[in-house]
Amino acid sequence: MLKSEIRERRVTVITKVLFILILFFLWEYIPVWTGRDKLFPPFSRVLESLWQNLTTGELLQHIKFSLYLIFSGIGLGIVLAFFLTAFCMISKTFARVMDVIVSIMHPLPGIALLPVVMLLVGLGAKAIIIIIIHSILWPLIVNSLAGFRSIPKIQLELGRNIGMSEFHLIWAVMIPNAFPYILSGLKIAWARSWRALVSAEMVFGASGVVGGLGWFIYKTRYFMDIESVFAGLISVIIIGMLVDEFLLKTLENKTVKKWGMSV
Repeated sequence: MLKSEIRERRVTVITKVLFILILFFLWEYIPVWTGRDKLFPPFSRVLESLWQNLTTGELLQHIKFSLYLIFSGIGLGIVLAFFLTAFCMISKTFARVMDVIVSIMHPLPGIALLPVVMLLVGLGAKAIIIIIIHSILWPLIVNSLAGFRSIPKIQLELGRNIGMSEFHLIWAVMIPNAFPYILSGLKIAWARSWRALVSAEMVFGASGVVGGLGWFIYKTRYFMDIESVFAGLISVIIIGMLVDEFLLKTLENKTVKKWGMSV
């Protein structure tokens, strides 16, 4: 790793830490200064509630169930997006039909489809997973198609001229060229999956015996346990940051940045 990259990473880390410390300081004292600590509890009380909910095991159950639903939906969504994108690249007719479907379904919020999904499969984990798939499928397809369509034709022709097979051409030329777009689609899918899960559970209730973090936030709000509401929100933020930092950014560093490309 170059010294400039190391220096840039250190500056990024320091900037993030300073921002978080300032945010926590303001969160701790502004509610007290304004006299709104009942409706907007200080950060120390939220941390205390977070620790209590974790030690009792209740919050961990909700986190595990949320991650099960999200990774199930993302996994199925990625597989479905892969096959639909492949068909679009093979058939121009199918690609035109898919463009129309995407233009219809992409702007449609997943939460709006939940009543219809409930009529088909009932209110449970299956319904939430279907909503998550709907929420992530279209950005994955849009970004993947944009990546494959942006590949210069001269690279494909050059690969064929030097004797590459179609499979080798896809693996060595098409996927690396399109991967920055695919990675952007994965980042969007990760964020939208949480929105779909939390909004569905907050509007329609638990999606299983335990329920996820959306149900935890809704339940604690109903009982006016504001500290636990914020504890649930912080849990979503922490999980999102951890996955982004240790999974998505690691994937980006080992692929896109290593290849000298940009997202």
